[in-house]
Amino acid sequence: MKRHKKFTLGQIFLMLIFGVITLTMIVPLLNILARSLSSPEASVTMSGLEIFPKDFSLINYRIVFNHPALMTAFGNSIFVTVVGTAINIILTTTAAYVLTRPNLMFKKVIMVFLIIMMLFEPGLVPEYLVVQKLGLMGNKWSVILITAVNVYYLIIMMRYFEEIPSSIFEAAELDGAGHMRILFSIVFPLSKAGIATITMFYAVLRWNEFFKASIYLVKAKDTLFQVVLRQFVVLGDTASIVGQQNLFNYNDLARVDYAALKGATIIVAIIPILLLYPIVLRYYAKDVMGGGVKE
Repeated sequence: MKRHKKFTLGQIFLMLIFGVITLTMIVPLLNILARSLSSPEASVTMSGLEIFPKDFSLINYRIVFNHPALMTAFGNSIFVTVVGTAINIILTTTAAYVLTRPNLMFKKVIMVFLIIMMLFEPGLVPEYLVVQKLGLMGNKWSVILITAVNVYYLIIMMRYFEEIPSSIFEAAELDGAGHMRILFSIVFPLSKAGIATITMFYAVLRWNEFFKASIYLVKAKDTLFQVVLRQFVVLGDTASIVGQQNLFNYNDLARVDYAALKGATIIVAIIPILLLYPIVLRYYAKDVMGGGVKE
């Protein structure tokens, strides 16, 4: 006979509170999605609590996906996110491995320097001058390289590497494994949860980049999707989305609901990150070190 788990009054109360908090986050997103999938005539009549589309229509998504400037910006964001995150992971994991080695010279000095750099950033002006001197203005690599390593994420990765028993490293060294072999064959497989965590952090940071991109990427063909999204959603610059009227059917533009079009643009912007979470969650496994070593 299976025993039914009994919930206390306090647990039920907490579940109700968290349920209400969850609804306050989910309902607005569902409302945005419903508006974006509704016809312009129906979307203007929808309240902020409706979560189902009215008079289903894909007109908003047709405008978004047929706009060359938007799709160019979307491709730029994909490039910056994928390439930038890959560079982030390679540099962060290799630096974390080196900094967790017990015989590293000047380890304390290096850590003090990194923490000082984390707490007291040089500022935007020196960074701008460096980017300018390197000739990276207007180049997507400027956005990628200026955030190549985040010290806070580096420290998180170091904590994961330090959890690996030293006896595993000693056994690998006795078998003749070098640092690269240890890193890729032992450290990485045993730290999948940590690597997945900082990958998610870096990817979200990269995908949501708009401030520095708006400074360094001065040409429209190099801009990122979040910059265009901010211009349209936050600043209300409708010309950034529907300015090129010859690209679309005039009747569609005349009847478009800008609030619903903003919703479609927001949905397109958050889909890549939503697709990333299930992949990352696969690596949150319990007892990752189980069976790794017997003392």
